[in-house]
Amino acid sequence: MSTTLGFDVYGTLIDTNGVVEALTGLVGEQAAAFSKAWRDKQLEYSFRRGLMRHYDSFAVCVRQALDYTCSAFRVPLDETQKALLLKTYRSLPPFEDAAAGLSLLQYGNFRMYAFSNGTAETVERLLEHAGLLHFFLGVISVDDIRSFKPDPAVYAHFLRKTGATGNSAWLISGNPFDLIGAMSTGLNSAWVRRSPDAVFDPWGIEPSLTVRELTELAREIPEFEKRKQALS
Repeated sequence: MSTTLGFDVYGTLIDTNGVVEALTGLVGEQAAAFSKAWRDKQLEYSFRRGLMRHYDSFAVCVRQALDYTCSAFRVPLDETQKALLLKTYRSLPPFEDAAAGLSLLQYGNFRMYAFSNGTAETVERLLEHAGLLHFFLGVISVDDIRSFKPDPAVYAHFLRKTGATGNSAWLISGNPFDLIGAMSTGLNSAWVRRSPDAVFDPWGIEPSLTVRELTELAREIPEFEKRKQALS
């Protein structure tokens, strides 16, 4: 079976810091810190909802995290301003290496899927706006099973939908929590570590590969597969 690649979307293909420009006009010098806090809270809310089995869509997590961040930063944005930020979040830009990296992988013997906490409809629109949707065989969303990464059921769902086995499947992500979740379910993993300051969680679990940008994957994954086969 061909190797199956699942690409995380937010923070891997799509740059969530793309909202900083819109934030600058609203919160000034706090824009970068506000953006990070908003993103961190989105993930926290998804983690909590997954654990509590109290599911709502990731869009709800994003909106509620925005309300929280406004309160935490004491920034009284009105509903029109919040709506503008949420609209911006639905059309975030891709990372500069995304299209080039996916294009290189398209020439390899890979089956590629987008795999996200967002709903399939939201992710499809986001990737289409970014010019990336055509690279994928499909979009697989956690919304199908009403949970969130890193719930093991989410990664099992990915394998079922793609017809892959863990040994022949990879998760590509810039988010360590996501990679640890995938590896705990038996998938191979590639960490996209774009910043030298990024730290992988010290859980005694290391990614199969670490790359600086997506363009390296077309070389590194086949080499890893060759080494793995030689050892088996």
